[in-house]
Amino acid sequence: MTQQVPSTEPELAGVRNFRDLGGLPTADGRRVALGRLYRSGHLAHATAEDAVFLASLGLHTVFDFRNAADHRLEGPDVELPGVRNVGLPLSDPADGAEFWKMVREGNLDQLRELLDEGRAAARMIASYRAIVRGRTAEHARVLGTLAEGGVPALMHCSAGKDRAGLSIAVTLLALGVERDAILADYLESNAKHRRYKVRRTASSPDAHSPEVMELIAPLFDARAEYLQAAFAAIEETWGGVDAYLERGLRVTPEVRARLRDHLLD
Repeated sequence: MTQQVPSTEPELAGVRNFRDLGGLPTADGRRVALGRLYRSGHLAHATAEDAVFLASLGLHTVFDFRNAADHRLEGPDVELPGVRNVGLPLSDPADGAEFWKMVREGNLDQLRELLDEGRAAARMIASYRAIVRGRTAEHARVLGTLAEGGVPALMHCSAGKDRAGLSIAVTLLALGVERDAILADYLESNAKHRRYKVRRTASSPDAHSPEVMELIAPLFDARAEYLQAAFAAIEETWGGVDAYLERGLRVTPEVRARLRDHLLD
């Protein structure tokens, strides 16, 4: 399996899951250029030192895939000089609001009913498939912005795992990056220092018990089956990546060529 090049990036104090996609190989022997495409969790809690580092990257565009509910919970991104901020919510703030409230506040019995026996993982798989099938306009805008020269770019959601992970995967597919390399990068979100800090506001004695944390783990894991479900949805709906890009996202071969010019060595 192809692996990403080793990272020399600093571990940011207030931004989780940050990394440069540079080094990922394409099927035709090229590589994603260093310093062109980044991914991370939200930037709302970036420290002053984090902001200095992010500003040093010369970012042109920051894509924020969070919804209004995420912004209320986490806050807005820090302001970075000269950056174009593009908000593209990839989930409806009303969709699943009660579900996520239960994840944060529910007791053990409630979480068992909600998440046990594979229900948590099944929800994640359904979400990945729904985003790929239903958010074609948003992903088309991402690729169009990059093709127009909106780089260097950073993509993030809350954890930098699911919504940003799918948008990064779609971008890498358009660039012709090897499927194994896309999956390997996605799974990097499981590293301990990258993982989203789970917020549980329940006050019961078992609020953070091992069983509770095991029940909610599928919601905060990056699992191969999730991304593979998105890939399968592309195959089932459009018959392949090329058709998905051309018919689903209206991304022409000319746009893909410009993407590759901007993002590949």
